[in-house]
Amino acid sequence: MRMIASLSEALMLSINTAAHIKSFSYNKRNCVAIILFMATDLQEQAKEIIRRIGGRVTPSRVQTLFILLAEQRAITHHEIETRLQGNRKLDRVTLYRVLEWLSENGLVHKTTSDDRVWRFRASGDMHAHPHAHFKCTDCNKVTCLDEIDTAHNWPLPTGYHFQMAEITVKGLCAECV
Repeated sequence: MRMIASLSEALMLSINTAAHIKSFSYNKRNCVAIILFMATDLQEQAKEIIRRIGGRVTPSRVQTLFILLAEQRAITHHEIETRLQGNRKLDRVTLYRVLEWLSENGLVHKTTSDDRVWRFRASGDMHAHPHAHFKCTDCNKVTCLDEIDTAHNWPLPTGYHFQMAEITVKGLCAECV
């Protein structure tokens, strides 16, 4: 039996298998019903977030934001692409455009590290300020460190003007220690 890697994968899997719910045992039906309820709630939340900024609500934007809302960490383009299964799958270019639109409109937080791979996480009020990130050197999981504020008056040479600082702390996460 294959392990489900994340909440967003479980939500997508439950949506794709909802038609077969009658064949499940009682306990499994309850779990699927709960997951479907969560999925519907997150999809509605994604639509409302896009509407709130005056954006056009498209299936591609909703699906992508839905996946990012379900995650508790920053994930790569490839991870998002694998979670978009079946008829919901977007081509690579469309997904890049959706992620750029979400990033430009402040709905997702976009970060990169020394592996030069962009990672995306749904933005919330807690991530509206500049902050540092922790990257696990074993599993590559990236986590926001909201307690470390990077908005400081850094001493710079004369004529230099500060714009932003990107700080990444590296080590082993709690799961890899």
